[in-house]
Amino acid sequence: MANIYDYIKWRGDLTFDVDPFNEVDNLILAELAYTDFGGIVSSDKNEPIPLKDVCAKFFEMHTEEEIMDTVMSVKVAPFLMKPMVESNRFKKLKLCAYVNEIDNDTQIQFSAVTFLLPDNTYYVAYRGTDSSMIGWKEDFNMSYLYETPGQKAAVMYLNDKFKRCRKPLRVGGHSKGGNFAVFAASFCLKSIQDRIINVYSNDGPGFRDEVINAPGYNNILPRIISIAPEQTLVSVIQSNKLKNMYVKSSKKGIEQHDATTWQVLGNKFEYTNKSAESEVVDKAMHDWLLGISDEKREKFVDILFDLLMAGGVNTTDDFVAGGIKKITDILRSIKELDKEDQELLWSVFGRLSESVEKKSYEHILNIAKKKFKELELPNFISVKIET
Repeated sequence: MANIYDYIKWRGDLTFDVDPFNEVDNLILAELAYTDFGGIVSSDKNEPIPLKDVCAKFFEMHTEEEIMDTVMSVKVAPFLMKPMVESNRFKKLKLCAYVNEIDNDTQIQFSAVTFLLPDNTYYVAYRGTDSSMIGWKEDFNMSYLYETPGQKAAVMYLNDKFKRCRKPLRVGGHSKGGNFAVFAASFCLKSIQDRIINVYSNDGPGFRDEVINAPGYNNILPRIISIAPEQTLVSVIQSNKLKNMYVKSSKKGIEQHDATTWQVLGNKFEYTNKSAESEVVDKAMHDWLLGISDEKREKFVDILFDLLMAGGVNTTDDFVAGGIKKITDILRSIKELDKEDQELLWSVFGRLSESVEKKSYEHILNIAKKKFKELELPNFISVKIET
């Protein structure tokens, strides 16, 4: 089974003149945005640096051992550069306008970089959630905020960097980066929106209804390409009007979120149907959030992440390295919360459990009823599920 690394190796000899920009190219650039280009790529859009120079400087500053000494799945992103600079397709790529901001006070984790392509277009890549807890908290904040600080920064980035530019644009990202890409393209200046060729959301979460009903969102909607793995557990979070294309993965469950596992066939992905498990999670998440007010969502998120960070969990690396002991310590600390906060935590977790259980039960019943019909057997299932 081929992935994006195989694509670079097998089709890297084809320039963009021969084979125009495609969905796989989009994912490669979205993944490359996870790389820390600090001290290498300027924040100025007018100071592009060739990919080969970026690659050389990066591996002068960082050893392979240092890069691999992390549990993050996106640690492989910098290694994409090495085969890319050896390929005819990507070796003339240039990078510019790199920004990276993490602020605990404003609860923002935002990073973006722009690629100048050989076809004289730009690809703006928004980074997805990194290892920081503040980045993950911002993901949760999306459930009760119309606009998070990161989404606002994504719009400002497009407006600031491209309001005087006339080149065509593509905008994209993976995970939260896909959400930022869609949000920025929806609410940027109309003069910029009009020059956007496509927006790519690679397994990005959705939005609140206020966003998907906004004029800007609906203007850009026909140009949004949404791609997700068959067992997606991320793109089902919240709502959108997108028609997802589901790609096969070499992994199962949440590991499919790692885009390096997505299967490539030629210059496209190998597509399939959305899995039944993902459908269950989709419906369960929708019902779960519907029953929780914005006020309770906000308080739940604050309590949860205060617990994590008070327990020394500032990154996902901290959490994984701590193992069972870290989880046990956090559970014990819940007992130290006041009664009201404890009740809120357990009620929200309990509602999620009930929602998943209910939708799973409905799914099993629907499969059974379908089989009875196919086999022309009498349907004796008359259980009604309370709503």
